[in-house]
Amino acid sequence: MNKSFRQGQILRIIRNKEIHTQEELARELGSVGIQTTQVTLSRDIRDLGLVKTTEGYRPLSTEESGPKLSDVVDEFMQDIRIAQNLVVVRTSPGNANSLAIAIDNEELEEVVGTVAGDDTILVITPDSATAAQFRQRLLDFIS
Repeated sequence: MNKSFRQGQILRIIRNKEIHTQEELARELGSVGIQTTQVTLSRDIRDLGLVKTTEGYRPLSTEESGPKLSDVVDEFMQDIRIAQNLVVVRTSPGNANSLAIAIDNEELEEVVGTVAGDDTILVITPDSATAAQFRQRLLDFIS
């Protein structure tokens, strides 16, 4: 298992569950097929900048890592369409990546992932009902 994938799984786990000890974290990683040592976990926790809080491990940095979704949608979105569980978002040329980053940074439950080109974003959702909810969420940002 590579380091980037393992650390990505650590972040996913601590976002979705309160993890208070390295043993709990190792157990959760094991449940998704990642076996690791305490030394590796300690190094990953340090590399990721995680701190132990009363709610479990959390990222130390609270800085925003990109533009706000509402601002980017209002400025760049030109069209939005649904194709089953997929949402296709059109932007002005060169701005799809900025909007995709803003969507990803929101860590929305309804978004499985995004793929951005120059002026088009493909947003993958679990099902067509969720795609419709996501579409409406973005439309609500337009002033």
